[in-house]
Amino acid sequence: MMEQINTAILGASGYTGAELLRLLAGHPGFRVSALTADRKAGQTMDAVFPHLAGLDLPTLVTIDQVDFDRIDAVFCCLPHGTTQSVIAGLPDRVKVCDLSADFRLADIESYAEWYGHPHQAPELQKTAVYGLTELAREAVRAARLVANPGCYPTCSQLPLIPLLKAGLIEADDIVIDALSGVSGAGRAAKEANLYTEVAEGVHPYGLGGHRHLPEIEQGLSAAAGRAVRVSFTPHLMPMNRGMLSTIHVRPAAGVGPAELRAALAEAYRDEAFVRVLGEGVVPATRHVRGSNLCLIGVFPDRAPGRATLVSAIDNLVKGASGQALQNMNLMFGQPEGLGLAQAPLFP
Repeated sequence: MMEQINTAILGASGYTGAELLRLLAGHPGFRVSALTADRKAGQTMDAVFPHLAGLDLPTLVTIDQVDFDRIDAVFCCLPHGTTQSVIAGLPDRVKVCDLSADFRLADIESYAEWYGHPHQAPELQKTAVYGLTELAREAVRAARLVANPGCYPTCSQLPLIPLLKAGLIEADDIVIDALSGVSGAGRAAKEANLYTEVAEGVHPYGLGGHRHLPEIEQGLSAAAGRAVRVSFTPHLMPMNRGMLSTIHVRPAAGVGPAELRAALAEAYRDEAFVRVLGEGVVPATRHVRGSNLCLIGVFPDRAPGRATLVSAIDNLVKGASGQALQNMNLMFGQPEGLGLAQAPLFP
Protein backbone atom coordinates (compact mmCIF):
# COMPACT_ATOMS: atom_id res chain seq x y z
CA MET A 1 0.00 0.00 0.00
CA MET A 2 1.22 3.48 -0.88
CA GLU A 3 1.76 5.73 2.15
CA GLN A 4 -0.78 8.54 1.87
CA ILE A 5 0.11 12.22 1.96
CA ASN A 6 -2.12 14.41 4.15
CA THR A 7 -3.50 17.07 1.85
CA ALA A 8 -5.44 20.30 2.26
CA ILE A 9 -7.36 22.15 -0.43
CA LEU A 10 -7.78 25.84 0.40
CA GLY A 11 -10.76 27.35 -1.41
CA ALA A 12 -12.42 24.01 -2.02
CA SER A 13 -15.87 25.42 -2.84
CA GLY A 14 -14.79 26.74 -6.26
CA TYR A 15 -14.60 24.92 -9.58
CA THR A 16 -10.87 24.17 -9.34
CA GLY A 17 -11.28 22.80 -5.82
CA ALA A 18 -14.13 20.54 -6.92
CA GLU A 19 -12.09 19.37 -9.92
CA LEU A 20 -9.15 18.52 -7.67
CA LEU A 21 -11.46 16.42 -5.49
CA ARG A 22 -12.77 14.60 -8.57
CA LEU A 23 -9.21 13.75 -9.61
CA LEU A 24 -8.00 12.88 -6.12
CA ALA A 25 -10.89 10.44 -5.71
CA GLY A 26 -8.95 8.10 -8.01
CA HIS A 27 -5.50 8.80 -6.52
CA PRO A 28 -4.06 6.37 -3.96
CA GLY A 29 -1.28 8.67 -2.76
CA PHE A 30 -3.14 11.67 -1.30
CA ARG A 31 -5.53 11.68 1.65
CA VAL A 32 -7.81 14.74 1.71
CA SER A 33 -7.46 15.82 5.34
CA ALA A 34 -8.74 19.41 5.26
CA LEU A 35 -11.00 21.50 3.05
CA THR A 36 -11.55 25.23 3.47
CA ALA A 37 -14.14 27.69 2.22
CA ASP A 38 -14.70 30.76 4.38
CA ARG A 39 -18.25 31.58 3.25
CA LYS A 40 -19.35 27.94 3.30
CA ALA A 41 -17.51 26.85 6.45
CA GLY A 42 -19.50 24.29 8.39
CA GLN A 43 -21.09 22.78 5.29
CA THR A 44 -20.36 19.35 3.86
CA MET A 45 -18.94 18.98 0.38
CA ASP A 46 -21.94 17.01 -0.84
CA ALA A 47 -24.11 19.99 0.08
CA VAL A 48 -21.88 22.33 -1.93
CA PHE A 49 -21.19 19.89 -4.79
CA PRO A 50 -23.73 17.03 -4.87
CA HIS A 51 -21.72 15.21 -7.54
CA LEU A 52 -19.04 14.56 -4.88
CA ALA A 53 -21.44 12.80 -2.49
CA GLY A 54 -20.14 9.53 -1.11
CA LEU A 55 -16.43 10.43 -1.12
CA ASP A 56 -16.15 10.64 2.69
CA LEU A 57 -14.65 14.13 2.67
CA PRO A 58 -14.01 16.37 5.67
CA THR A 59 -16.42 19.21 6.46
CA LEU A 60 -15.48 22.65 5.15
CA VAL A 61 -13.73 24.91 7.65
CA THR A 62 -12.01 28.30 7.66
CA ILE A 63 -8.26 28.44 7.02
CA ASP A 64 -7.47 29.36 10.62
CA GLN A 65 -9.17 26.15 11.77
CA VAL A 66 -6.74 23.91 9.86
CA ASP A 67 -3.94 22.27 11.85
CA PHE A 68 -1.14 22.59 9.28
CA ASP A 69 1.20 20.58 11.51
CA ARG A 70 -0.82 17.59 10.29
CA ILE A 71 -0.68 18.63 6.61
CA ASP A 72 2.03 17.71 4.10
CA ALA A 73 0.63 19.16 0.85
CA VAL A 74 -1.53 22.20 0.10
CA PHE A 75 -3.41 22.94 -3.10
CA CYS A 76 -4.24 26.64 -2.89
CA CYS A 77 -7.38 27.50 -4.89
CA LEU A 78 -8.00 30.90 -3.35
CA PRO A 79 -8.85 34.04 -5.38
CA HIS A 80 -6.04 36.07 -6.90
CA GLY A 81 -4.61 38.58 -4.47
CA THR A 82 -5.39 36.54 -1.35
CA THR A 83 -2.82 33.76 -1.56
CA GLN A 84 0.56 35.38 -0.87
CA SER A 85 0.05 36.11 2.83
CA VAL A 86 -1.65 32.73 3.39
CA ILE A 87 1.20 30.71 1.87
CA ALA A 88 3.80 32.86 3.65
CA GLY A 89 2.23 31.79 6.94
CA LEU A 90 2.41 28.04 6.27
CA PRO A 91 5.10 25.81 7.85
CA ASP A 92 8.20 25.61 5.67
CA ARG A 93 7.97 21.82 5.39
CA VAL A 94 4.53 21.97 3.69
CA LYS A 95 4.70 21.71 -0.10
CA VAL A 96 2.36 24.03 -1.96
CA CYS A 97 0.88 24.20 -5.44
CA ASP A 98 -0.82 27.57 -5.90
CA LEU A 99 -3.54 27.70 -8.55
CA SER A 100 -3.96 31.48 -8.29
CA ALA A 101 -1.86 34.04 -10.17
CA ASP A 102 -0.12 35.29 -7.03
CA PHE A 103 3.28 33.68 -7.67
CA ARG A 104 3.30 33.31 -11.46
CA LEU A 105 5.12 36.55 -12.31
CA ALA A 106 8.78 36.47 -11.28
CA ASP A 107 9.04 40.28 -11.41
CA ILE A 108 7.21 41.70 -8.38
CA GLU A 109 6.99 45.13 -10.04
CA SER A 110 5.21 43.57 -12.98
CA TYR A 111 2.87 41.84 -10.55
CA ALA A 112 2.05 45.14 -8.84
CA GLU A 113 1.40 46.79 -12.21
CA TRP A 114 -1.00 44.10 -13.46
CA TYR A 115 -2.74 43.19 -10.21
CA GLY A 116 -3.01 46.64 -8.66
CA HIS A 117 -1.27 46.07 -5.32
CA PRO A 118 2.24 45.35 -4.05
CA HIS A 119 3.41 41.77 -3.77
CA GLN A 120 2.92 40.63 -0.15
CA ALA A 121 5.60 37.91 -0.11
CA PRO A 122 8.52 39.06 -2.27
CA GLU A 123 11.09 36.77 -0.59
CA LEU A 124 8.83 33.77 -1.12
CA GLN A 125 8.40 34.75 -4.77
CA LYS A 126 12.12 34.17 -5.29
CA THR A 127 11.66 30.50 -4.41
CA ALA A 128 8.55 29.86 -6.54
CA VAL A 129 8.83 27.61 -9.59
CA TYR A 130 6.57 28.29 -12.56
CA GLY A 131 5.03 24.87 -13.10
CA LEU A 132 4.41 24.36 -16.80
CA THR A 133 5.08 20.72 -16.12
CA GLU A 134 6.38 19.36 -19.42
CA LEU A 135 8.83 22.26 -19.73
CA ALA A 136 9.90 22.62 -16.08
CA ARG A 137 9.83 19.05 -14.79
CA GLU A 138 13.11 18.96 -12.88
CA ALA A 139 12.58 22.37 -11.26
CA VAL A 140 9.08 21.30 -10.18
CA ARG A 141 10.45 18.07 -8.76
CA ALA A 142 12.77 20.02 -6.44
CA ALA A 143 10.32 22.80 -5.53
CA ARG A 144 8.58 23.59 -2.28
CA LEU A 145 6.25 26.17 -3.91
CA VAL A 146 4.93 25.79 -7.45
CA ALA A 147 3.00 28.53 -9.22
CA ASN A 148 0.52 26.61 -11.33
CA PRO A 149 0.18 28.26 -14.76
CA GLY A 150 -3.03 29.90 -15.90
CA CYS A 151 -5.27 28.22 -18.46
CA TYR A 152 -4.65 30.66 -21.32
CA PRO A 153 -0.86 30.61 -20.76
CA THR A 154 -0.81 26.79 -20.67
CA CYS A 155 -2.79 26.53 -23.91
CA SER A 156 -0.63 29.16 -25.62
CA GLN A 157 2.85 28.37 -24.33
CA LEU A 158 2.89 24.61 -24.92
CA PRO A 159 2.83 24.99 -28.73
CA LEU A 160 4.98 28.14 -28.85
CA ILE A 161 7.89 27.60 -26.45
CA PRO A 162 9.59 24.69 -28.28
CA LEU A 163 9.38 26.58 -31.58
CA LEU A 164 10.84 29.76 -30.08
CA LYS A 165 13.65 27.83 -28.38
CA ALA A 166 14.55 26.25 -31.72
CA GLY A 167 14.37 29.57 -33.59
CA LEU A 168 11.73 28.19 -35.97
CA ILE A 169 9.29 31.12 -35.70
CA GLU A 170 9.71 34.88 -35.61
CA ALA A 171 9.37 36.09 -32.01
CA ASP A 172 8.04 39.50 -33.05
CA ASP A 173 5.06 38.24 -35.05
CA ILE A 174 2.76 36.15 -32.83
CA VAL A 175 -1.01 36.62 -32.65
CA ILE A 176 -3.06 34.55 -30.18
CA ASP A 177 -6.86 34.32 -30.37
CA ALA A 178 -8.08 32.22 -27.45
CA LEU A 179 -11.53 31.02 -26.38
CA SER A 180 -12.57 29.82 -22.94
CA GLY A 181 -15.57 28.15 -21.34
CA VAL A 182 -17.45 30.11 -18.67
CA SER A 183 -16.01 28.06 -15.78
CA GLY A 184 -12.75 29.93 -16.37
CA ALA A 185 -14.35 32.99 -14.74
CA GLY A 186 -14.87 31.13 -11.46
CA ARG A 187 -17.97 30.25 -9.46
CA ALA A 188 -18.72 33.61 -7.85
CA ALA A 189 -22.03 35.20 -8.88
CA LYS A 190 -21.37 37.80 -11.58
CA GLU A 191 -23.87 39.54 -13.82
CA ALA A 192 -21.66 39.06 -16.87
CA ASN A 193 -21.77 35.29 -16.36
CA LEU A 194 -25.54 34.90 -16.14
CA TYR A 195 -26.99 32.45 -18.64
CA THR A 196 -28.79 35.20 -20.57
CA GLU A 197 -25.56 37.22 -20.79
CA VAL A 198 -23.46 34.33 -22.10
CA ALA A 199 -25.68 31.92 -24.04
CA GLU A 200 -26.07 32.08 -27.83
CA GLY A 201 -23.11 34.38 -28.34
CA VAL A 202 -19.39 34.88 -28.01
CA HIS A 203 -17.50 38.01 -27.03
CA PRO A 204 -13.92 39.14 -26.52
CA TYR A 205 -12.84 40.70 -23.24
CA GLY A 206 -9.70 42.09 -21.63
CA LEU A 207 -8.57 43.41 -25.00
CA GLY A 208 -4.94 44.47 -24.86
CA GLY A 209 -4.83 44.13 -21.08
CA HIS A 210 -5.76 40.65 -19.88
CA ARG A 211 -3.79 39.63 -16.79
CA HIS A 212 -2.57 36.43 -18.43
CA LEU A 213 -0.70 38.50 -21.04
CA PRO A 214 2.42 39.20 -18.92
CA GLU A 215 2.49 35.54 -17.88
CA ILE A 216 2.48 34.44 -21.52
CA GLU A 217 5.14 36.97 -22.48
CA GLN A 218 7.31 35.98 -19.50
CA GLY A 219 7.48 32.38 -20.72
CA LEU A 220 7.92 33.23 -24.39
CA SER A 221 10.65 35.76 -23.60
CA ALA A 222 12.59 33.18 -21.62
CA ALA A 223 12.29 30.73 -24.53
CA ALA A 224 13.39 33.29 -27.12
CA GLY A 225 16.20 34.70 -25.00
CA ARG A 226 14.90 38.26 -25.42
CA ALA A 227 11.80 40.30 -24.75
CA VAL A 228 8.75 39.08 -26.67
CA ARG A 229 5.46 40.94 -27.06
CA VAL A 230 2.42 39.23 -28.50
CA SER A 231 -1.09 40.18 -29.56
CA PHE A 232 -3.48 38.25 -27.30
CA THR A 233 -7.28 38.37 -27.34
CA PRO A 234 -9.36 36.13 -25.05
CA HIS A 235 -12.99 35.31 -25.83
CA LEU A 236 -15.78 33.93 -23.65
CA MET A 237 -17.62 30.97 -25.15
CA PRO A 238 -21.08 29.68 -24.14
CA MET A 239 -19.81 26.32 -22.89
CA ASN A 240 -19.08 25.03 -19.40
CA ARG A 241 -15.45 24.02 -19.90
CA GLY A 242 -12.80 23.93 -22.56
CA MET A 243 -10.20 26.21 -24.11
CA LEU A 244 -8.90 26.62 -27.64
CA SER A 245 -6.07 28.86 -28.83
CA THR A 246 -5.62 29.71 -32.50
CA ILE A 247 -2.10 31.10 -32.88
CA HIS A 248 -0.83 32.83 -36.01
CA VAL A 249 2.94 32.77 -36.51
CA ARG A 250 5.56 33.62 -39.12
CA PRO A 251 8.01 30.73 -39.56
CA ALA A 252 11.70 31.50 -39.94
CA ALA A 253 13.15 31.60 -43.46
CA GLY A 254 13.01 28.19 -45.12
CA VAL A 255 10.69 26.72 -42.48
CA GLY A 256 7.16 25.51 -43.26
CA PRO A 257 4.26 23.93 -41.35
CA ALA A 258 5.70 20.43 -41.79
CA GLU A 259 8.93 21.44 -40.06
CA LEU A 260 7.00 23.12 -37.23
CA ARG A 261 4.87 20.01 -36.74
CA ALA A 262 7.94 17.77 -36.75
CA ALA A 263 9.71 19.94 -34.17
CA LEU A 264 6.70 19.89 -31.84
CA ALA A 265 6.26 16.16 -32.29
CA GLU A 266 9.90 15.63 -31.34
CA ALA A 267 9.66 18.00 -28.35
CA TYR A 268 6.66 16.14 -26.93
CA ARG A 269 7.49 12.66 -28.22
CA ASP A 270 7.61 11.06 -24.77
CA GLU A 271 4.89 13.12 -23.11
CA ALA A 272 1.72 11.45 -21.86
CA PHE A 273 -0.46 14.56 -21.90
CA VAL A 274 0.70 16.65 -24.88
CA ARG A 275 -0.13 15.19 -28.28
CA VAL A 276 0.81 16.67 -31.64
CA LEU A 277 -1.77 15.67 -34.21
CA GLY A 278 -1.12 14.56 -37.77
CA GLU A 279 -1.37 16.71 -40.86
CA GLY A 280 -4.89 18.06 -41.37
CA VAL A 281 -6.24 16.87 -37.98
CA VAL A 282 -7.88 19.75 -36.11
CA PRO A 283 -7.92 19.88 -32.27
CA ALA A 284 -11.28 20.59 -30.64
CA THR A 285 -12.37 21.22 -27.07
CA ARG A 286 -14.76 18.25 -27.21
CA HIS A 287 -11.72 16.00 -27.75
CA VAL A 288 -10.12 16.91 -24.40
CA ARG A 289 -13.14 17.45 -22.12
CA GLY A 290 -12.49 16.10 -18.61
CA SER A 291 -8.92 15.07 -19.42
CA ASN A 292 -5.42 16.40 -18.72
CA LEU A 293 -4.58 16.40 -22.44
CA CYS A 294 -3.31 19.20 -24.63
CA LEU A 295 -3.84 18.58 -28.35
CA ILE A 296 -1.80 20.61 -30.87
CA GLY A 297 -2.29 20.94 -34.61
CA VAL A 298 -0.19 22.81 -37.19
CA PHE A 299 -1.63 24.18 -40.43
CA PRO A 300 -0.51 26.24 -43.43
CA ASP A 301 -1.92 29.74 -43.76
CA ARG A 302 -3.29 31.03 -47.05
CA ALA A 303 -0.99 34.04 -46.65
CA PRO A 304 2.52 33.17 -47.86
CA GLY A 305 5.12 32.75 -45.14
CA ARG A 306 2.66 32.20 -42.30
CA ALA A 307 1.36 29.23 -40.31
CA THR A 308 -1.39 28.53 -37.78
CA LEU A 309 -1.07 26.57 -34.55
CA VAL A 310 -4.21 25.28 -32.81
CA SER A 311 -4.12 24.10 -29.20
CA ALA A 312 -6.98 22.64 -27.13
CA ILE A 313 -7.20 21.86 -23.40
CA ASP A 314 -9.82 21.49 -20.71
CA ASN A 315 -9.40 24.75 -18.79
CA LEU A 316 -10.28 23.10 -15.46
CA VAL A 317 -7.96 20.11 -15.89
CA LYS A 318 -4.76 20.77 -17.88
CA GLY A 319 -5.47 24.48 -17.44
CA ALA A 320 -5.78 24.23 -13.64
CA SER A 321 -6.42 21.26 -11.34
CA GLY A 322 -4.99 18.49 -13.52
CA GLN A 323 -1.72 20.29 -14.06
CA ALA A 324 -1.64 21.07 -10.32
CA LEU A 325 -1.94 17.36 -9.50
CA GLN A 326 0.68 16.55 -12.14
CA ASN A 327 3.02 19.02 -10.41
CA MET A 328 2.26 17.78 -6.90
CA ASN A 329 2.93 14.19 -8.00
CA LEU A 330 6.41 15.29 -9.07
CA MET A 331 6.99 17.26 -5.85
CA PHE A 332 6.37 14.10 -3.80
CA GLY A 333 8.22 11.68 -6.08
CA GLN A 334 5.08 9.91 -7.24
CA PRO A 335 4.36 8.78 -10.81
CA GLU A 336 3.59 11.99 -12.68
CA GLY A 337 0.36 10.75 -14.25
CA LEU A 338 -1.12 9.19 -11.13
CA GLY A 339 -4.78 10.19 -10.77
CA LEU A 340 -4.83 11.67 -14.28
CA ALA A 341 -5.57 8.68 -16.47
CA GLN A 342 -9.13 9.77 -17.27
CA ALA A 343 -9.90 9.57 -20.98
CA PRO A 344 -11.78 12.55 -22.44
CA LEU A 345 -15.59 12.59 -22.17
CA PHE A 346 -17.22 12.31 -25.60
CA PRO A 347 -19.69 13.32 -26.79
